[in-house]
Amino acid sequence: MRLPSLKALSALSAVGAALLASPASAETMDKGDVAWMMVSTVLVLFMILPGVALFYGGLVRTKNMLSVLMQSTVIAALVMVIWVLYGYSFAFGGGTNPFWGGLGKLFLAGVGPDSMAATFTDGVVIPEYVFIAFQMTFAAITAVLVIGGFAERIRFGAAVLFSALWVTFVYFPIAHMVWDGSGFIMGLGALDFAGGTVVHINAGIAALVGALIIGPRIGFGKDMMAPHSMTLTFVGAAILWFGWFGFNAGSNLEANGGAAVALINTFTATAGAILAWSLIEKVLRGKASMLGAASGMIAGLVAVTPAAGTVGPVGAIILGAIASLGCYWAVGPLKNKLGYDDSLDVFGIHGVGGIIGAIGTGIFTAPALGGFGGDDYSLVGQTIVQIEAVAITIVWTGVVSFILYKIVDAVIGLRVSEEEEREGLDLATHGESAYHY
Repeated sequence: MRLPSLKALSALSAVGAALLASPASAETMDKGDVAWMMVSTVLVLFMILPGVALFYGGLVRTKNMLSVLMQSTVIAALVMVIWVLYGYSFAFGGGTNPFWGGLGKLFLAGVGPDSMAATFTDGVVIPEYVFIAFQMTFAAITAVLVIGGFAERIRFGAAVLFSALWVTFVYFPIAHMVWDGSGFIMGLGALDFAGGTVVHINAGIAALVGALIIGPRIGFGKDMMAPHSMTLTFVGAAILWFGWFGFNAGSNLEANGGAAVALINTFTATAGAILAWSLIEKVLRGKASMLGAASGMIAGLVAVTPAAGTVGPVGAIILGAIASLGCYWAVGPLKNKLGYDDSLDVFGIHGVGGIIGAIGTGIFTAPALGGFGGDDYSLVGQTIVQIEAVAITIVWTGVVSFILYKIVDAVIGLRVSEEEEREGLDLATHGESAYHY
């Protein structure tokens, strides 16, 4: 099994390994790697539609089910178009600025069937179009995750406009900083194998800011707002777990031992998190719930995302369990004490889970704890770098997201009317219902 060294991981941070177009010929291309990356790309799309859409849809009330499906679908499509027009260039355009990739790849200029992108192994490449498509699905799913923070009360147009602005001024810069060779956070030496900062902390903080600005749903804390379909929530969560193997193992960019490490860790961290959440509920509440098991499933997946390729399977189990403990506290005691209405616990699961996973990556990558950090690995030093990366992501996302929400609110208004909210966004916004009785 050939694993990338810690030095290589610090310099490339997994999915950023292919950011530089290579003039290498197709003769150095491994068709197995290409096939795996194409499958992984489709798996991440499957995570969005129907994965996140059904997971979120089951968690909202019946009258808002269709609105969540519609927001997920349209936002994903919008981000894909933006990615091709300028997003790829902003993130991976070949520029040397530490905060954005420049204009060199606008409209995918210079990219064709023979354009190659380098992977971990010297001389091994994949088509640049495959790398572009893979990264495109990451951008799309991150934007879709954000809507869970203010579900059931935002204008459809506001959600779409905010998503377009948010990926432009938040997601693309963070992706560049973390995964591009000239990126600021990569320059610090931070490890983020598949998107703990770029995807989960990013989405979680943006969702929290949105929930605070838009305010709680009518009746929050008084009316019953339980998930309308735990069946759909479970189906969505299970699809997410399935697709996450493309998300994590695909982030290795090659079908080799590194992908195998990410594969098994996606199993073990998730299993550890499910068991931990169920145990916590049993001890504290007397009963273990399906909602709790599904929440633990996502918490474990989120936590292992940045660590998938550098920690060992046992370390992944522990990391998943710790994430469940932290996320359980965030969606329960913390949320209740502060009183904010993060509708679908995007901050509580993705934000907190992402923070635990990103910092935990610095700890469990240590060889003494079963990780693959190498003989010169510094647990303390790397963990400090991980904390710095988390802090930068939180500040950038929090400040810029706040500004963007205020702009959208001034332009078209963020929130639907009280009458529309009470009626439900399915009928009020889209003129149709998810269910007919």
